Order: sequence, then structure tokens, then C-alpha cells
Amino acid sequence: MVRIAILEDDLALAGYVEKSLTDAAHSCVMFADGQRLIQALHRETFDLLILDWNVPSVSGHGVLQWIQDNLDVRPPTLMLTSRSAEEDIVAGLQAGADDYVVKPVTQPVLLARVNALARRAYPPLPQDGIEKFGAYRFNARSEALDIAGDPVPLTAKEFALALLLFRNLQRPLSRAYIFETLWGRNPDLPTRTLDAHISNVRTKLNLRPSNGYKLVPIYAYGYRLEELP
Repeated sequence: MVRIAILEDDLALAGYVEKSLTDAAHSCVMFADGQRLIQALHRETFDLLILDWNVPSVSGHGVLQWIQDNLDVRPPTLMLTSRSAEEDIVAGLQAGADDYVVKPVTQPVLLARVNALARRAYPPLPQDGIEKFGAYRFNARSEALDIAGDPVPLTAKEFALALLLFRNLQRPLSRAYIFETLWGRNPDLPTRTLDAHISNVRTKLNLRPSNGYKLVPIYAYGYRLEELP
């Protein structure tokens, strides 16, 4: 699943894009004007952005420029717009778009473009399910973790949270993003549920500077796992 923010003020087209992507098991959040998307980017994590150019408030091009100026970790971005002039395509790509698609677009082409961007930015799990980060070895198939060969007892949710953090080293993850990834969209859970899982993972994995990692809370946003030099 890829969590996608879609900036589109044409309700019919926005619905078409959203359905095309949710039918492929992606999660979508819709925005009708650029300023609302920028506000959301202050507090939310998205894996990918789809931006129309001509929208109210801040244009898609303006959102691209804001991302370049304000986000340390920039999500891959697809411009989906009716502006087909060569100079517009050049301007969009130079502003930071990773791909540029002119409307109208068919569902198969849209999905192919989105999936291609996602593959480049977020490599899939290895076929054997094994991922290594220094001394940390994750086995996604058996939901087992060991540190330098020593097994670490984790619940299924703790394992999923730990792997999510390591797969996103140095990337801030919002609370909403973590909640949705682990428990689904709009879970009926108290906020302390995530804090308890974060505390358990920090303790069980010894995520401390002396061990080369730091799990940092980000005020009014979420958490970031940092690998220390």
C-alpha cells in the first residue's frame, strides 16, 4: 500500500483518480486546493503526491516549490495536469516533479506511473523476506527479529512498527501514517496505544545513541528513527 495525497479541484476527476488507486489497494487523501495540502504536509506523511497545476489558493507548481524549500525528505511527485505545452512540462520537472502526465489519463497508465514511482522510492521486500540493518535482521515471513544473532521477542504489531521505522530511516513519520499502516484507516484506538508500542520497540531493540540509533519524537507530528554516524 502506498499512501497518496491527491491535489485536484475537479470533483469528477478527483473521484476517478481516487477510485483508480484505491481499487489497486492504495490509500488516498484528497485536497481541492494547494494551501490545504501544504497545511497537511506540516503534520502528515505521504508516500507519493499527485498534483494538478491549476487549483485554487496555491497551484500545484507552487506546492512543488514549497516542498523543495521546506521538506528534508521529499515524497515522489507526479504532475497530472491539462497543461501540455513543452515549457510547462519543462517547468514542472525542473520544479521537482518526478513524472509529468497530461490529462486525460487512463486507469492502467495512471497505475503504471504511480507504481513505477513507488518502486523507485520504496523498494519491495526481498523475496526471502530478510532485511538487514547493521546488526538488526528482520524476517518478514516469520515476523522474527534478531540483533547480532540474538532473537528479540516482539508482538506482531511491535515487529511491524520496528520494520516500518527501519525501512524509513531518517524519514519523519506522522502519527496518522503509522496508525494507518499498522492498524488501518481511522482506527478506534486511544493515542497512547502508539506511544506504548513506540516505548516497547525503543526498549526491546535498544534504540539508543550508544547502540547507533535514536528514536526521536517530533512535536505535533510523529517519530523519526535516526541512524547515528
